[in-house]
Amino acid sequence: MARQARLTVPGYAHHIIQRGNNRQAVVLDDEDRRRLLEGIQEHGAAAQVAVHAYVLMSNHLHLLVTPATSEGVPRLMQALGRSYVRHFNRRHERSGTLFEGRYRSTLIESERYLLACMAYIDLNPVRAGMAAGPADYPWSSYGHLVGLRVDPLISPHPLYWALGNTPFERERAYAQLVGAAQGSTVQAELAQGVHAGRALGDAAFIADLERRTKRRLQQTRRGRPPRASE
Repeated sequence: MARQARLTVPGYAHHIIQRGNNRQAVVLDDEDRRRLLEGIQEHGAAAQVAVHAYVLMSNHLHLLVTPATSEGVPRLMQALGRSYVRHFNRRHERSGTLFEGRYRSTLIESERYLLACMAYIDLNPVRAGMAAGPADYPWSSYGHLVGLRVDPLISPHPLYWALGNTPFERERAYAQLVGAAQGSTVQAELAQGVHAGRALGDAAFIADLERRTKRRLQQTRRGRPPRASE
């Protein structure tokens, strides 16, 4: 049976993960990382996709984005795949595919999950044992969001702006949020959601998405229908 098309809805936050084919490395050095970030910025702007958070790992990348159009996310990921893979293959004298054929994507209810998703993304290097803390890893959005550096790729979400009235207040609040997020149940929900490709939100959020997209998104139980007493 054909796979269902990914759900992409303009104006909603989308958590995206793109892995290397067979989990192979997608970056080998800092030049690759810089080129990949430049590609995300260039193609994101062309596709009208705002990037709120990201992390580049050795064999995959995470993005948290909001597209302005229903074609924005596919356009970004297709253009990035074409341009970056050409660079990577030419530079490292190889040929063939680099990324998995399908990126994974899930819509999230912003009020409930967006800030937690930003923390989930920025904590990836810590969970992987690549850094003692998120500030120690330079290839994520964390440094920008806590005021350690300026990253032109990042378009802060309104919920990030609402963390404080000044840059210092927002940066301090976000650092505290990330520090409190490690090991939380919401972090586990975000991991399950993006790998399953299902929308994350409460019943009202999912019902609204179903009305907007004319697609069934509610999870149903497998097997026979339950009896009235169950």
